[in-house]
Amino acid sequence: MEPGGGTEAEDGGCFLYYAYGSNLLRERLLLSSPSAALCAVARLQDFKLEFGHHQGRTSSVWHGGTATIVQSPGDEVWGIVWKMNTSNLSSLDKQEGVEGGIYVPIEVNVHTEAGKVLTCRSYQMKDYVCGPPSPQYKKVICMGAKQNGLPADYQKKLEAIETNNYAGPVPIMEEIEAAIKAKNIKSA
Repeated sequence: MEPGGGTEAEDGGCFLYYAYGSNLLRERLLLSSPSAALCAVARLQDFKLEFGHHQGRTSSVWHGGTATIVQSPGDEVWGIVWKMNTSNLSSLDKQEGVEGGIYVPIEVNVHTEAGKVLTCRSYQMKDYVCGPPSPQYKKVICMGAKQNGLPADYQKKLEAIETNNYAGPVPIMEEIEAAIKAKNIKSA
């Protein structure tokens, strides 16, 4: 375990993960991290949401810019705190491209709607060039925001994000949609 990563060891092998991008959508996160359980809706103060291409390269998964958080006094980012089993840490890191140096794990303190402050693991893109997301990536973020009841004005802000109008295939989107369909069949 890396130094300073003490929060993972507490709570019997669980850690808290703060999601603000595509992992707002439960079905997206569960593809790589089946242990994820919703903990809280939370606000990250003095950060803003940006989209970018790591080292100027478009995401081969999403075909557009992907989300990151940057320090920005006075701004805020809303997201979801997921409680996860430590056994899913490596798959989460892999999904976030930690090995390739695309995202780095960071520790953030977020405020829940109940007024609690939680220390969570999150991810920040390094060395990126700003660029708009694909419509598919934006759709997943907006679906996740809606699914988890993020504040209405924040949802409106997400809906207003400009995209790159990519219209080709996005295989991960098909996986997510299949997972949503399967869940809807089970609950019908």
